[in-house]
Amino acid sequence: MVVDREELIARITREVVARLAGEPAAAARPAPGDGVFATVDEAVAAAGVAQKRVAAMSLADRGRMCAIVRRVCADNAPELARIELAETGLGRVDHKIVKLQNIRYILGTEAMTSQAMSDSTGLCVIEHAPWGVIGMVLPATHCVPTLASNAINILAAGNTAVFSPHPAGAKVTALGLQMFNREIERELGVANVLTTMAEPTIQAAEEIFAHPGVALLCVTGGPGVVKAASRFGKRVIAAGPGNPPVVVDETADLDLAASSIILGAGFDNNILCIAEKEIFVLERVADAFIDAMRRAGALELDRGAIDRLTKAAFRFDPDGTPHVNKDYVGKDTAVLARAAGISLLSPTDLLFGETEENHPFVQEEQMMPFLPVVRFADVDAAIAASVKAEHGYRHTAIIHSRNVENVTKMGRAMNCTLFVQNAPCYGSLGIGSPGYSSHSIATPTGEGVTTPLTFTRERRIVMGGGALRVV
Repeated sequence: MVVDREELIARITREVVARLAGEPAAAARPAPGDGVFATVDEAVAAAGVAQKRVAAMSLADRGRMCAIVRRVCADNAPELARIELAETGLGRVDHKIVKLQNIRYILGTEAMTSQAMSDSTGLCVIEHAPWGVIGMVLPATHCVPTLASNAINILAAGNTAVFSPHPAGAKVTALGLQMFNREIERELGVANVLTTMAEPTIQAAEEIFAHPGVALLCVTGGPGVVKAASRFGKRVIAAGPGNPPVVVDETADLDLAASSIILGAGFDNNILCIAEKEIFVLERVADAFIDAMRRAGALELDRGAIDRLTKAAFRFDPDGTPHVNKDYVGKDTAVLARAAGISLLSPTDLLFGETEENHPFVQEEQMMPFLPVVRFADVDAAIAASVKAEHGYRHTAIIHSRNVENVTKMGRAMNCTLFVQNAPCYGSLGIGSPGYSSHSIATPTGEGVTTPLTFTRERRIVMGGGALRVV
């Protein structure tokens, strides 16, 4: 059954308008078809049928599927970005457009290489084989970009996937998935290479985790969902949380540091897991760095404003344990400014202000466009504070420095998957820098920035060519 895209967009738009008007939005499911199914069993079965055809495809045809996903993202970026923001309420539409356009940096079939070794005894070929149907959990922060990124990776490797989107972004995820499937079926004649359920729930996610037709799990989200996926005895590729610190030492180009931090931390209202979350600056350059932040366009909050923002942005247990108030996650700086008791006289991408090291904004992954700044006497103290604030996630860390010794020292101490020097955080993912991108960065399970090879099994083929002998 082919779903009319305009009808689906119109239905989502009606729900969003109703929500903005204060009316209860209807709990409408995406229309079935083009990869959307009523049950997990149906979604897995359809993906299983498609996977046999995808695995038999040439790399050239798999590359065509990857190109379709990239093209659909680029051609429909404004539309998908607006729908995603309206549904999730997280981030900024202009930056969501950029994320969809940047899907062009995701590795596809170009990563699918084989190795061969030969001598007088014969030939050894090492290939990368698909797993089959992969179960994938998606976050609310980057619904369609994560869907597209993972789709390119798994299709290039010869897999298919059943997706469990976050309920807060389920409608736009279904729309994107249907758009990808429709174009792939039209151009290559294979349906349902990507599937999902019309009504994603926690129970549906657990059914995917346990389903015998699902060979491998990839989970992008918080510690809870990663732990849940790990209970089912399957291999899990887990993209977990982060709380990336930034160190600014006395050798840094302060204007470059300020502009880079604003670009990274202000992008999509700081909901990137790789985004700068707290700044540790050396005392001897702290005043000059704060001046540089002001010149670059960030707005400094005084202690009173920070206190008011903290009371709004966190909820505290009786023992003082902070919890992020999700009402402020991914919201614009104007929303945070109002909570801080001030009005923005001109637009800004980032708020900042000085705090102490144990402040909730330092120690919690808060995902808001406000950065705390903490002064330290020397680089060793700043690095030690970075290790503490990052909480052993080993996700991302950033340093602004022209001192190779300091950079090396921090890189070794942090031992993160992503480590950036003198650039915005997204430089770690091939954006404005060498390399490649992904929206699943597997830190807890160690695969790192995912590629098609992440979703393959190594297969060794040996062909004898000489006399056997005992050695």
